[in-house]
Amino acid sequence: MKRFPLLMTFTIGLGLAMPALAEAESPMGEWARGDGAAKVRIAPCGENICATNTWIKPGTKSEKTGDVLVMTISKDGQGTYKGSAFDPQRNMNFKLKLTVEGKSMTTRGCVLGGIVCKSVSWSKVK
Repeated sequence: MKRFPLLMTFTIGLGLAMPALAEAESPMGEWARGDGAAKVRIAPCGENICATNTWIKPGTKSEKTGDVLVMTISKDGQGTYKGSAFDPQRNMNFKLKLTVEGKSMTTRGCVLGGIVCKSVSWSKVK
């Protein structure tokens, strides 16, 4: 099965008020993927939230700097967000869950009605 490239780069309409996203357990900011192959910036983009690749490890074929993941999420609990994501580079939609705990974040994306899922760990960058 092919990887979910942008999900792995980040594996967010916005059901949250912007002040709620400014809380300590917010996904907003700069994040480095656990495998060391990518960095993303999560920030508002219009009425949505976007994860934009800011750095990709050289030699990575399926991802590039500037790729964007458009997310529609809502807060589901302390540091937990659920919703959907759209990858315009691949015309792909999937379900998304984010869990933020301090300087760590886990993303979980699922396709095919939740049959195929992938989780990715992230670390907050200064």
